[in-house]
Amino acid sequence: MFKVIKQQGRARRGQFQCAHGGVVQTPVFMNVGTQAAIKGGIDAFDLKEQLGCQIELSNTYHLHLRPGDDVIKSLGGLHKFMGWDGPILTDSGGFQVFSLASLRKIQEEGVTFASHLDGHRIFMGPEESMRIQSHLGSDIAMAFDECVENPAPYAYAKASCERTLRWLQRCKAEHDRLNSLPDTVNPKQMLFGINQGATYADLRIWHMQQIAKIDCDGFAIGGLAVGEPTEVMYEIIDAVEPYMPADKPRYLMGVGTPSNIIEGVARGVDFFDCVMPARNARHGKLFTWQGTMNIKNAQYKLDDGPVDPQCDCPVCRKFSRAYLRHLFTAQEMLGMRLAVMHNLYFYNRLTQRIREALDAGEFDAFRREYSRKLAEKV
Repeated sequence: MFKVIKQQGRARRGQFQCAHGGVVQTPVFMNVGTQAAIKGGIDAFDLKEQLGCQIELSNTYHLHLRPGDDVIKSLGGLHKFMGWDGPILTDSGGFQVFSLASLRKIQEEGVTFASHLDGHRIFMGPEESMRIQSHLGSDIAMAFDECVENPAPYAYAKASCERTLRWLQRCKAEHDRLNSLPDTVNPKQMLFGINQGATYADLRIWHMQQIAKIDCDGFAIGGLAVGEPTEVMYEIIDAVEPYMPADKPRYLMGVGTPSNIIEGVARGVDFFDCVMPARNARHGKLFTWQGTMNIKNAQYKLDDGPVDPQCDCPVCRKFSRAYLRHLFTAQEMLGMRLAVMHNLYFYNRLTQRIREALDAGEFDAFRREYSRKLAEKV
Protein backbone atom coordinates (compact mmCIF):
# COMPACT_ATOMS: atom_id res chain seq x y z
CA MET A 1 0.00 0.00 0.00
CA PHE A 2 2.70 2.49 1.00
CA LYS A 3 6.46 2.43 0.93
CA VAL A 4 9.18 4.97 1.56
CA ILE A 5 11.64 4.78 -1.31
CA LYS A 6 14.00 7.56 -0.26
CA GLN A 7 14.62 9.79 2.73
CA GLN A 8 16.56 13.01 3.31
CA GLY A 9 16.61 13.87 7.00
CA ARG A 10 13.01 13.37 8.05
CA ALA A 11 11.66 14.26 4.58
CA ARG A 12 10.23 11.16 2.90
CA ARG A 13 9.81 10.24 -0.76
CA GLY A 14 7.20 7.52 -1.09
CA GLN A 15 4.67 5.65 -3.20
CA PHE A 16 1.09 4.87 -2.27
CA GLN A 17 -1.52 2.67 -3.94
CA CYS A 18 -5.22 2.09 -3.29
CA ALA A 19 -8.26 0.68 -5.08
CA HIS A 20 -8.57 3.42 -7.72
CA GLY A 21 -5.91 4.95 -9.94
CA GLY A 22 -2.28 4.05 -10.34
CA VAL A 23 0.59 4.61 -7.96
CA VAL A 24 0.42 7.94 -6.10
CA GLN A 25 3.77 9.63 -5.71
CA THR A 26 4.33 11.28 -2.33
CA PRO A 27 4.63 13.90 -0.89
CA VAL A 28 1.25 14.72 -2.43
CA PHE A 29 -1.22 17.60 -2.28
CA MET A 30 -4.85 16.50 -2.36
CA ASN A 31 -7.16 18.82 -4.32
CA VAL A 32 -10.24 19.74 -2.26
CA GLY A 33 -13.62 19.10 -3.91
CA THR A 34 -15.75 19.41 -0.78
CA GLN A 35 -19.12 18.74 -2.43
CA ALA A 36 -17.75 16.47 -5.20
CA ALA A 37 -16.66 19.57 -7.11
CA ILE A 38 -13.73 21.99 -7.04
CA LYS A 39 -15.14 25.45 -6.43
CA GLY A 40 -14.38 27.56 -9.48
CA GLY A 41 -15.76 25.35 -12.25
CA ILE A 42 -13.06 22.65 -12.32
CA ASP A 43 -14.13 19.16 -13.41
CA ALA A 44 -12.54 15.72 -13.20
CA PHE A 45 -11.03 16.06 -16.69
CA ASP A 46 -9.30 19.30 -15.67
CA LEU A 47 -7.92 17.67 -12.53
CA LYS A 48 -6.50 14.65 -14.31
CA GLU A 49 -5.46 15.92 -17.73
CA GLN A 50 -4.46 19.54 -17.08
CA LEU A 51 -3.70 20.15 -13.42
CA GLY A 52 -1.72 17.09 -12.31
CA CYS A 53 -4.04 16.09 -9.46
CA GLN A 54 -3.30 12.69 -7.94
CA ILE A 55 -5.90 12.53 -5.12
CA GLU A 56 -9.24 14.31 -4.81
CA LEU A 57 -10.78 15.04 -1.42
CA SER A 58 -14.50 15.34 -0.62
CA ASN A 59 -16.44 15.86 2.59
CA THR A 60 -18.69 13.43 4.46
CA TYR A 61 -20.82 16.06 6.19
CA HIS A 62 -21.64 18.08 3.07
CA LEU A 63 -22.37 15.06 0.85
CA HIS A 64 -24.52 13.51 3.56
CA LEU A 65 -26.68 16.63 3.53
CA ARG A 66 -26.72 17.12 -0.22
CA PRO A 67 -27.40 15.11 -2.38
CA GLY A 68 -27.33 12.40 0.32
CA ASP A 69 -24.87 9.54 0.68
CA ASP A 70 -27.68 7.08 -0.09
CA VAL A 71 -28.23 8.85 -3.42
CA ILE A 72 -24.54 8.62 -4.28
CA LYS A 73 -24.43 4.93 -3.32
CA SER A 74 -27.46 4.20 -5.54
CA LEU A 75 -25.63 5.88 -8.43
CA GLY A 76 -22.56 3.69 -8.04
CA GLY A 77 -20.43 5.65 -5.57
CA LEU A 78 -18.56 8.93 -5.57
CA HIS A 79 -16.06 8.02 -8.30
CA LYS A 80 -18.80 7.31 -10.81
CA PHE A 81 -20.94 10.21 -9.57
CA MET A 82 -18.28 12.86 -10.25
CA GLY A 83 -16.52 11.16 -13.16
CA TRP A 84 -13.17 10.81 -11.35
CA ASP A 85 -11.31 7.51 -11.61
CA GLY A 86 -8.38 8.35 -9.32
CA PRO A 87 -8.06 8.03 -5.54
CA ILE A 88 -10.54 9.86 -3.30
CA LEU A 89 -10.16 10.67 0.39
CA THR A 90 -13.27 11.62 2.37
CA ASP A 91 -13.00 13.72 5.50
CA SER A 92 -15.11 12.36 8.35
CA GLY A 93 -17.20 15.44 9.07
CA GLY A 94 -15.50 16.02 12.43
CA PHE A 95 -14.06 19.39 11.45
CA GLN A 96 -17.40 20.61 10.12
CA VAL A 97 -19.03 19.64 13.41
CA PHE A 98 -16.24 21.60 15.16
CA SER A 99 -17.07 24.64 13.05
CA LEU A 100 -20.74 24.42 14.14
CA ALA A 101 -19.80 24.97 17.79
CA SER A 102 -22.87 27.05 18.60
CA LEU A 103 -25.20 24.43 17.09
CA ARG A 104 -23.81 21.18 18.47
CA LYS A 105 -23.92 18.92 21.52
CA ILE A 106 -21.07 16.45 22.01
CA GLN A 107 -21.72 13.22 23.94
CA GLU A 108 -19.98 9.86 24.19
CA GLU A 109 -22.27 8.38 21.54
CA GLY A 110 -21.51 11.15 19.04
CA VAL A 111 -22.58 14.67 18.16
CA THR A 112 -26.04 16.14 17.67
CA PHE A 113 -26.02 19.32 15.63
CA ALA A 114 -28.11 21.51 13.37
CA SER A 115 -27.73 21.47 9.59
CA HIS A 116 -26.26 24.70 8.25
CA LEU A 117 -28.70 24.40 5.32
CA ASP A 118 -32.09 24.27 7.02
CA GLY A 119 -31.48 23.79 10.73
CA HIS A 120 -32.81 20.23 11.01
CA ARG A 121 -31.21 18.13 13.73
CA ILE A 122 -28.60 15.55 12.74
CA PHE A 123 -26.77 12.94 14.79
CA MET A 124 -23.34 11.73 13.73
CA GLY A 125 -21.07 9.38 15.62
CA PRO A 126 -18.25 7.03 14.60
CA GLU A 127 -20.59 4.41 13.14
CA GLU A 128 -22.64 6.96 11.19
CA SER A 129 -19.52 8.58 9.73
CA MET A 130 -18.17 5.19 8.66
CA ARG A 131 -21.47 4.22 7.04
CA ILE A 132 -21.70 7.49 5.11
CA GLN A 133 -18.12 7.14 3.86
CA SER A 134 -18.76 3.50 2.94
CA HIS A 135 -21.76 4.62 0.88
CA LEU A 136 -19.55 7.16 -0.87
CA GLY A 137 -17.01 4.44 -1.69
CA SER A 138 -13.94 6.59 -1.19
CA ASP A 139 -10.49 5.01 -1.15
CA ILE A 140 -9.55 6.54 2.20
CA ALA A 141 -12.06 7.12 4.99
CA MET A 142 -11.04 9.37 7.85
CA ALA A 143 -11.93 8.41 11.41
CA PHE A 144 -14.54 10.50 13.21
CA ASP A 145 -12.81 12.75 15.73
CA GLU A 146 -13.30 15.87 17.78
CA CYS A 147 -11.30 18.90 16.68
CA VAL A 148 -10.95 21.37 19.57
CA GLU A 149 -10.18 25.04 19.24
CA ASN A 150 -6.71 26.43 19.93
CA PRO A 151 -6.05 27.40 22.64
CA ALA A 152 -8.17 24.89 24.56
CA PRO A 153 -8.19 24.22 28.32
CA TYR A 154 -5.87 21.33 29.13
CA ALA A 155 -8.54 19.30 30.93
CA TYR A 156 -10.95 19.57 28.00
CA ALA A 157 -8.23 18.74 25.44
CA LYS A 158 -7.30 15.65 27.48
CA ALA A 159 -10.90 14.44 27.73
CA SER A 160 -11.35 15.08 24.00
CA CYS A 161 -8.23 13.01 23.20
CA GLU A 162 -9.51 10.12 25.25
CA ARG A 163 -12.94 10.30 23.59
CA THR A 164 -11.37 10.50 20.12
CA LEU A 165 -9.38 7.34 20.93
CA ARG A 166 -12.56 5.52 21.92
CA TRP A 167 -14.24 6.80 18.77
CA LEU A 168 -11.37 5.49 16.63
CA GLN A 169 -11.80 2.03 18.16
CA ARG A 170 -15.49 2.15 17.22
CA CYS A 171 -14.64 3.47 13.73
CA LYS A 172 -12.25 0.59 13.17
CA ALA A 173 -14.80 -2.05 14.19
CA GLU A 174 -17.56 -0.58 12.04
CA HIS A 175 -15.22 0.01 9.09
CA ASP A 176 -14.12 -3.63 9.13
CA ARG A 177 -17.76 -4.75 9.28
CA LEU A 178 -18.82 -2.52 6.38
CA ASN A 179 -15.92 -3.65 4.17
CA SER A 180 -17.05 -7.25 4.63
CA LEU A 181 -20.60 -6.67 3.35
CA PRO A 182 -21.46 -7.98 -0.14
CA ASP A 183 -23.03 -4.70 -1.31
CA THR A 184 -20.22 -2.38 -0.14
CA VAL A 185 -19.31 0.13 -2.85
CA ASN A 186 -15.56 -0.18 -2.20
CA PRO A 187 -14.62 -3.20 -0.04
CA LYS A 188 -10.95 -2.12 -0.22
CA GLN A 189 -11.62 1.23 1.44
CA MET A 190 -8.84 2.22 3.86
CA LEU A 191 -9.12 3.90 7.25
CA PHE A 192 -6.83 6.65 8.59
CA GLY A 193 -6.76 7.50 12.30
CA ILE A 194 -6.41 11.11 13.48
CA ASN A 195 -4.10 12.47 16.17
CA GLN A 196 -5.53 15.20 18.41
CA GLY A 197 -4.39 17.00 21.56
CA ALA A 198 -4.64 20.70 20.78
CA THR A 199 -1.26 22.41 21.30
CA TYR A 200 -0.16 20.25 24.24
CA ALA A 201 2.84 18.15 23.22
CA ASP A 202 2.35 15.61 26.00
CA LEU A 203 -1.27 14.97 24.98
CA ARG A 204 -0.30 14.74 21.32
CA ILE A 205 2.42 12.19 22.06
CA TRP A 206 0.20 10.09 24.37
CA HIS A 207 -2.63 10.11 21.84
CA MET A 208 -0.32 9.16 18.96
CA GLN A 209 1.13 6.30 20.98
CA GLN A 210 -2.37 4.99 21.68
CA ILE A 211 -3.86 5.28 18.19
CA ALA A 212 -0.71 3.73 16.66
CA LYS A 213 -1.72 0.50 18.41
CA ILE A 214 -4.86 0.34 16.24
CA ASP A 215 -4.39 -1.25 12.83
CA CYS A 216 -5.15 1.77 10.63
CA ASP A 217 -3.85 2.18 7.07
CA GLY A 218 -2.42 5.63 7.79
CA PHE A 219 -2.41 8.39 10.39
CA ALA A 220 -3.19 12.08 10.28
CA ILE A 221 -2.34 15.04 12.46
CA GLY A 222 -5.58 16.98 12.92
CA GLY A 223 -6.62 20.05 14.85
CA LEU A 224 -3.83 22.33 13.62
CA ALA A 225 -3.99 25.46 11.45
CA VAL A 226 -7.09 26.47 13.42
CA GLY A 227 -5.74 29.63 15.01
CA GLU A 228 -2.43 28.74 16.62
CA PRO A 229 0.83 30.46 15.50
CA THR A 230 2.66 28.72 12.68
CA GLU A 231 5.69 28.01 14.84
CA VAL A 232 3.48 26.25 17.38
CA MET A 233 2.10 24.06 14.58
CA TYR A 234 5.65 23.11 13.58
CA GLU A 235 6.53 22.35 17.21
CA ILE A 236 3.58 19.96 17.49
CA ILE A 237 4.54 18.16 14.27
CA ASP A 238 8.10 17.84 15.58
CA ALA A 239 6.78 16.34 18.82
CA VAL A 240 4.38 13.86 17.21
CA GLU A 241 6.37 12.65 14.20
CA PRO A 242 8.75 10.29 16.08
CA TYR A 243 5.71 8.34 17.35
CA MET A 244 3.97 7.96 13.97
CA PRO A 245 4.47 4.53 12.34
CA ALA A 246 7.29 4.90 9.80
CA ASP A 247 5.76 2.35 7.40
CA LYS A 248 2.42 4.17 6.99
CA PRO A 249 1.48 7.45 5.33
CA ARG A 250 1.32 10.63 7.40
CA TYR A 251 -1.26 13.28 6.64
CA LEU A 252 -1.26 16.88 7.92
CA MET A 253 -4.90 17.92 7.69
CA GLY A 254 -5.95 21.30 6.30
CA VAL A 255 -2.44 22.64 5.73
CA GLY A 256 -1.64 24.94 4.14
CA THR A 257 0.49 27.59 2.45
CA PRO A 258 3.28 26.57 0.05
CA SER A 259 5.78 27.31 2.81
CA ASN A 260 3.77 25.18 5.27
CA ILE A 261 3.91 22.27 2.83
CA ILE A 262 7.69 22.54 2.39
CA GLU A 263 8.16 22.72 6.16
CA GLY A 264 5.71 19.85 6.70
CA VAL A 265 7.67 17.65 4.28
CA ALA A 266 10.86 18.55 6.13
CA ARG A 267 9.18 17.21 9.28
CA GLY A 268 8.19 13.86 7.76
CA VAL A 269 4.68 14.51 6.38
CA ASP A 270 3.49 12.76 3.18
CA PHE A 271 -0.09 14.00 2.51
CA PHE A 272 -1.50 17.54 2.53
CA ASP A 273 -4.80 19.23 1.69
CA CYS A 274 -6.10 22.77 1.93
CA VAL A 275 -8.87 24.92 0.46
CA MET A 276 -6.43 27.84 0.26
CA PRO A 277 -5.34 27.59 -3.41
CA ALA A 278 -8.92 27.52 -4.73
CA ARG A 279 -10.33 29.96 -2.17
CA ASN A 280 -7.56 32.52 -2.68
CA ALA A 281 -7.85 32.16 -6.45
CA ARG A 282 -11.54 33.05 -6.38
CA HIS A 283 -10.51 36.38 -4.82
CA GLY A 284 -7.73 37.03 -7.33
CA LYS A 285 -4.84 35.98 -5.09
CA LEU A 286 -2.41 33.83 -7.06
CA PHE A 287 0.64 31.79 -6.12
CA THR A 288 3.82 32.13 -8.18
CA TRP A 289 7.42 30.99 -7.87
CA GLN A 290 8.30 34.57 -6.87
CA GLY A 291 5.64 34.75 -4.14
CA THR A 292 1.96 35.66 -3.98
CA MET A 293 0.25 38.30 -6.13
CA ASN A 294 -3.15 39.99 -6.33
CA ILE A 295 -4.16 39.92 -10.00
CA LYS A 296 -6.81 42.60 -9.36
CA ASN A 297 -4.16 45.25 -8.70
CA ALA A 298 -4.13 48.18 -11.16
CA GLN A 299 -0.46 47.55 -12.03
CA TYR A 300 -1.53 44.58 -14.18
CA LYS A 301 -4.00 46.52 -16.37
CA LEU A 302 -1.57 46.69 -19.33
CA ASP A 303 0.64 43.70 -18.41
CA ASP A 304 0.66 41.29 -21.34
CA GLY A 305 2.94 38.77 -19.62
CA PRO A 306 1.81 35.47 -18.07
CA VAL A 307 0.81 35.25 -14.42
CA ASP A 308 4.11 33.51 -13.74
CA PRO A 309 6.90 33.32 -16.36
CA GLN A 310 8.20 30.18 -14.61
CA CYS A 311 4.83 28.38 -14.81
CA ASP A 312 3.69 26.18 -17.70
CA CYS A 313 0.09 25.71 -16.57
CA PRO A 314 -2.72 25.99 -19.17
CA VAL A 315 -3.45 29.54 -17.98
CA CYS A 316 0.10 30.87 -18.09
CA ARG A 317 0.60 29.34 -21.54
CA LYS A 318 -2.42 31.12 -23.05
CA PHE A 319 -3.52 34.19 -21.11
CA SER A 320 -2.02 37.44 -19.83
CA ARG A 321 -2.14 39.13 -16.47
CA ALA A 322 -4.08 41.96 -18.11
CA TYR A 323 -6.76 39.55 -19.34
CA LEU A 324 -7.18 37.86 -15.96
CA ARG A 325 -7.41 41.26 -14.26
CA HIS A 326 -10.06 42.30 -16.79
CA LEU A 327 -12.10 39.14 -16.09
CA PHE A 328 -12.10 39.85 -12.36
CA THR A 329 -12.93 43.52 -12.89
CA ALA A 330 -15.82 42.54 -15.19
CA GLN A 331 -16.89 39.83 -12.71
CA GLU A 332 -16.74 37.17 -15.40
CA MET A 333 -16.82 33.65 -13.93
CA LEU A 334 -14.05 32.64 -16.33
CA GLY A 335 -11.68 34.72 -14.23
CA MET A 336 -12.30 32.54 -11.18
CA ARG A 337 -11.99 29.35 -13.21
CA LEU A 338 -8.64 30.35 -14.72
CA ALA A 339 -7.29 31.56 -11.38
CA VAL A 340 -8.29 28.31 -9.65
CA MET A 341 -6.70 26.30 -12.44
CA HIS A 342 -3.44 28.21 -12.03
CA ASN A 343 -3.31 27.86 -8.24
CA LEU A 344 -4.14 24.14 -8.21
CA TYR A 345 -1.55 23.52 -10.90
CA PHE A 346 0.96 25.46 -8.83
CA TYR A 347 0.29 23.37 -5.71
CA ASN A 348 0.48 20.08 -7.62
CA ARG A 349 3.67 21.26 -9.33
CA LEU A 350 5.09 22.33 -5.96
CA THR A 351 4.79 18.81 -4.56
CA GLN A 352 6.18 17.41 -7.81
CA ARG A 353 9.24 19.66 -7.48
CA ILE A 354 9.61 18.58 -3.86
CA ARG A 355 9.60 14.95 -5.01
CA GLU A 356 12.17 15.73 -7.71
CA ALA A 357 14.37 17.44 -5.13
CA LEU A 358 14.13 14.42 -2.84
CA ASP A 359 14.93 12.08 -5.74
CA ALA A 360 18.05 14.13 -6.46
CA GLY A 361 19.08 14.46 -2.81
CA GLU A 362 18.60 18.25 -3.04
CA PHE A 363 15.59 18.87 -0.81
CA ASP A 364 17.52 20.92 1.74
CA ALA A 365 18.62 23.33 -1.00
CA PHE A 366 15.06 23.52 -2.36
CA ARG A 367 13.76 24.29 1.12
CA ARG A 368 16.34 27.03 1.66
CA GLU A 369 15.44 28.69 -1.65
CA TYR A 370 11.66 28.48 -1.59
CA SER A 371 10.28 28.11 1.95
CA ARG A 372 10.59 31.82 2.69
CA LYS A 373 10.30 33.10 -0.88
CA LEU A 374 6.89 31.55 -1.52
CA ALA A 375 5.48 33.30 1.54
CA GLU A 376 6.42 36.75 0.23
CA LYS A 377 4.33 39.11 -1.89
CA VAL A 378 5.38 39.92 -5.44
